[in-house]
Amino acid sequence: MQTGTLVLIILAGLVALFLALFQYRYRFALSRIWAIPLIFLRFIALMMLFLLLINPRVSKESYTLEPPNLVVLSDNSSSLQEGNAAAQLEESLRQIKNHPALKERFRVYSYSFGSALNRSDSLSFNEKATNTSEALASLNEIYSQTNTAIVLLSDGNQTLGRDYEYMSAGQGLPVYPVALGDSTRYEDLRIDQVISNTYAFLNNQFPLETYISYEGPSTIRALLTITVDGARVAQQRVQLSPQQRSTTLHTLLKASEVGTRKIELALAPLENERNTSNNRRTLAVEVVDEQTTVAMVSELRHPDLGALEKAIESNEQRRVITLSPDAPAAAWAGVDIFFLYQPGSSFSRLYSYIERAGAGTFTITGPKTHWSYLNAAQKSFQKETSGQVEEILPIVNPAFALFDISGLDLQDYPPLEGELGDILITQPHEVLLEQRIRGVDMDEPLLALMSGGARKEAVLFGENLWKWRMQCYRNTGNFENFDALIGKIILYLSNTGANQRFTIDYNPVYQGTEQARIRAAFFDETFELETNASLLLNVNNKDNALAREVPMLLKGPYFESDLSDLPPGDYTFTVRVEGENFSGSGSFNILDFDVEKQLLATNYRKLGRFADKTGGALYFPSETDQLIQDLATSDRYLPLQKSKQIVVSLIDYQWLLVIIATALAGEWFIRKYNGLN
Repeated sequence: MQTGTLVLIILAGLVALFLALFQYRYRFALSRIWAIPLIFLRFIALMMLFLLLINPRVSKESYTLEPPNLVVLSDNSSSLQEGNAAAQLEESLRQIKNHPALKERFRVYSYSFGSALNRSDSLSFNEKATNTSEALASLNEIYSQTNTAIVLLSDGNQTLGRDYEYMSAGQGLPVYPVALGDSTRYEDLRIDQVISNTYAFLNNQFPLETYISYEGPSTIRALLTITVDGARVAQQRVQLSPQQRSTTLHTLLKASEVGTRKIELALAPLENERNTSNNRRTLAVEVVDEQTTVAMVSELRHPDLGALEKAIESNEQRRVITLSPDAPAAAWAGVDIFFLYQPGSSFSRLYSYIERAGAGTFTITGPKTHWSYLNAAQKSFQKETSGQVEEILPIVNPAFALFDISGLDLQDYPPLEGELGDILITQPHEVLLEQRIRGVDMDEPLLALMSGGARKEAVLFGENLWKWRMQCYRNTGNFENFDALIGKIILYLSNTGANQRFTIDYNPVYQGTEQARIRAAFFDETFELETNASLLLNVNNKDNALAREVPMLLKGPYFESDLSDLPPGDYTFTVRVEGENFSGSGSFNILDFDVEKQLLATNYRKLGRFADKTGGALYFPSETDQLIQDLATSDRYLPLQKSKQIVVSLIDYQWLLVIIATALAGEWFIRKYNGLN
C-alpha cells in the first residue's frame, strides 16, 4: 500500500472519530452507557464511508519464466518420397520432439507445409508443390514478437512462390535447416521450362521457347526431339558445359490441324544420368480455325476495293472474296462480313439473305450510290440527297468508345467524296468520324457503327478510301495505322452474338491436376448474376469409364467446380442449369506432370546460404544430435523472466455497505429508544 493512501486512512479515522464525539459528546447530554455505543456506531459508519471513497489498494508482483519457442517445420511434398529422404525426416522429427532437454527448455510446435502451411505434424508426403517462402513468412508473422528458433526439415527444393533464399531481409527468426535426401551431386540435364501459347491459329506457325540447364563437370552434347501427337516434327542439338550451364532454344511449329495437339519435348539422357524424369516435358496447344471471311460486293470497279482487300488480308486470319450482287446464294454461305460498296437495285437478293443470316455489314456509299433504293432496302439509316457531290474531310470523334482509337490521327488526310444531304441513323450507334465540308463542321456522321439488332453494321458516307491508305504510307512508311483501323471495324462487326446469359470458362489444357477447375456464370434476364441458380457439371473421360456429376459451388461472381482429384487424361464435360434450358459443353486434357519429380537432389548449398542469412546453421540428418545439443546449450535461447503486477482493492465495497447500513440502523434504534431526533 502506498504511503499516501495510509495517511488518508489515518486522517479519515481521526475525522470520523471527531465527528462522532462532536455529535454525541457535546450536542447531547447522554449517560456514558449510551454515549459510547452511539459514538462507536457513528465512528464505524463514517469510517467505512471514508474507506469507500478512498478505496485503498494493494499490489503484488508475480514472476514467471517464459521458455523460448522451437518450431519444427517439415516438408510434406512428394519429392521426399525419392530415396530415403522421408525416413530421414521422420527420424529427425522424432528425435527433436522427444528429446527431454529440448522439451524442458523450449515449447515445441510442429508444422508441415507443401503449397501452404499446416498446423500439424501428420506427414503423408503427397503435396504436389513446395512453397517454402510462404510457410516461413507465415511463421514469422505468428512468432515475430517472441524468442523463437525454426528447424526446417527439407530437401531445399522449392517449386512454388518467391525464392526463400531472398526473403531473409524480412525474416526475423533464425532458421536451422536439416538438409534431407541425397546430397551427392550427379550429372543432370533437364528441361526447366517450356513457354508456348495456349492457342494457335490453323495454318499459322506458333513459337516454343525451351529453357534447358545442366549440372556436371564436363562438356556434354544432347539432342532435343519435339513430337506433335507422336509424330516427330523437329530436332535441335544442345551443347552445355560448366562454363555455360543453360541455354534457350526457339522453335517454330506449324498448326496444321484443328484441335488440341499434344506436344512432347524429350532430351536424350546422359550416360550416367540418375534423374531422367526432368528430361521430358509435355504440353498441349489448341489449334483453332477462326478465319474471318469477308465478301467484297460491288457492281463497280474502284481502287477502294483493292485498298480494302489489302488492308483486310494484312491479318492472316482474314480472307477476302470478291462477289457480284447477283452471285448465287451458295456463294454467300460461309461469309462472316459483307462489304457492300455503293449498293444499287441489284443488291435486293443479297439484302434478304443478310437479314436472314444475321451477318455483319460495312456499307460504303458515294456519288454513285442509288440512294432511293438503299433507303428502301434497309432500315438502319436514311439520307436525303441533293445530288451535289462534295469533298468531305474526316473529324475524329474523341467520345467514341466502342474500341480504342487513341492512335488514330487523320488530320492531314485527303477528303473523301460524297453527296451532300441530311443523314438519319435509326439504330443505336456511335459516330467514329464526323464530316467537315469547306471548313464547316456539318454535325453529320461520316463513319458510324451500329448495334441495334441481332447483327452489327457500319456505314461510311464517302468513297476514295484508297487515298487514306496511301496517305498513311506517306506519313509512316507503312500501312499499319490504316489497316489497324479496318481490322478493328472487322473485329467489331464479326462479334455478332448478343449478350449471353450463360457462359463457361475453362482451359483446354491443365499442367497437372492442381489447377483443374471449370467456372460458369448464369445471369437473369436483366443480366444480374443469378445466385440462386443450381448448376450441375457432368464429366466423362474418353471411354466413359470415369463419369461423375457434381454441383458447382458459388464463389463470388461465378460458379466453380474443382477437378483436382481427376487423374491425368482426356475429358469431356457438360454444364447445365437445373430448371432452365441452358447448357454448355467442352473438352479438356489434364497432363501427367509432377513438378516435384523434376528436382530430386538435395539443394544443401541453398539451405546453407539461407541459414547464414537468418543467423542459423545448416545440419544434415546424421547431425541431428549436434543440432539438439546446440539448441539446448545456446545462450541465445534462455527462458525469459516476466513480472506481472497484480493490483487488488483492499476492501470489498459490498461488505462496507453492509457494515455502514448495520451501524446506522443500530444507531437509529438506540436514538429512538432514548427519544432523540
